[in-house]
Amino acid sequence: MTSSSVLSNPVSDTNPQRVSAQALIMGEQYTVAGQSIPTITTAYGGFLILWGIVVSQLSDAASFTSYIPSFMGIPLLISGILATKIPEKRKLWMHIAATFGLLCALGGLDFIRGMLSDEGAFALPAAGASKLMLLITGSVYTYICVQSFIHARKSREE
Repeated sequence: MTSSSVLSNPVSDTNPQRVSAQALIMGEQYTVAGQSIPTITTAYGGFLILWGIVVSQLSDAASFTSYIPSFMGIPLLISGILATKIPEKRKLWMHIAATFGLLCALGGLDFIRGMLSDEGAFALPAAGASKLMLLITGSVYTYICVQSFIHARKSREE
């Protein structure tokens, strides 16, 4: 995980809210593998949407619960897009996205319950795979978001 400087000149403006938003946009931006967090959020949301649809179709699932990853991906995708399109509200949209990332990780914890059952975690392979995917990707995404928030706070304090 790296951070890169987009522009190094501070913004000179008298409106503190505008300065904060512009400084975040124009100052050091937290990146992972060269990608901004809103870009990662948009990609993660799209991935979850596709995962839910593909797994549900391939497994011929009769339950709408197989689409839970897709339902979790929709607000992530929207938050990532809006954080990019409305940079003044980026902090809001990224906090919303981080909340949904945490919900993905918490939902994925149901995988552990499956591991403890007599049938095993993959008694229903598609469901087990989806829960494990949510646990791993939701945890990693939440970690990245927290690191980004820490970086943003430190950048503001400088």
